[in-house]
Amino acid sequence: MSTIQISENPMLKMRIEKVVVNIGVGKSGEPLQRASAVLEELFAQKPCVRKARKTIRDFGVRKGEPIAVVVTLRRKKAIEFLKNLLQAKGNRLPISSFDDNGSVSFGIKEHIDIPGVKYKPELGIFGMNVSVFITRAGYRVMYRRRVPSKVGGVHRVNREDAIEFLKSNFGVEVV
Repeated sequence: MSTIQISENPMLKMRIEKVVVNIGVGKSGEPLQRASAVLEELFAQKPCVRKARKTIRDFGVRKGEPIAVVVTLRRKKAIEFLKNLLQAKGNRLPISSFDDNGSVSFGIKEHIDIPGVKYKPELGIFGMNVSVFITRAGYRVMYRRRVPSKVGGVHRVNREDAIEFLKSNFGVEVV
C-alpha cells in the first residue's frame, strides 16, 4: 500500500483507541487500597477493581479475591498521559512490546518515574503495566452487537503500522 492512499483516505488514519493502566498487587486489603489511591491521584479517575480468576495456593490467592486495579483512558486524556508514560520509559520501547495486532504493552517499574509525580510515603511505590490499543476508524464493526462483520486485512493495524505511528506521533525510538 502506498503512502498516497493512506494520506488521502481518512478511514485509514490510525488513532489511539484506549490506554489501559494496571497495577497488580496480588492480594486484597490495604495494599490494594494504596494502589487504588495512586491510580486515582495520577489519572483523576476512579479505578476499577479486578478479581482473581482462579485459586493459587502457593501465592495465597483465592478465586474471586480482589488483586488488581485498572484505569482505562480514552480520547485526549489517553494521548496526554501516554506522552508522560512514554517519557517514564525514556521514549524507547523494545520491538517485543508490539504484537501482531498493533497493540503495545510495556511496564513501568516505579510510578514515581512518571514526570510530575512526587513520592508520598503513606502510599508507597508501585509498578504498573500499560497497554495501548491502536486502531483505525470503523474498527468497531467487529465488536458491535448487531450485525458484526469482519475487518479486512488492509484495514487492520499490524506491527509495522503501530511502530510507524508511535515514531511519527510520539517520537518513540524502537530498539
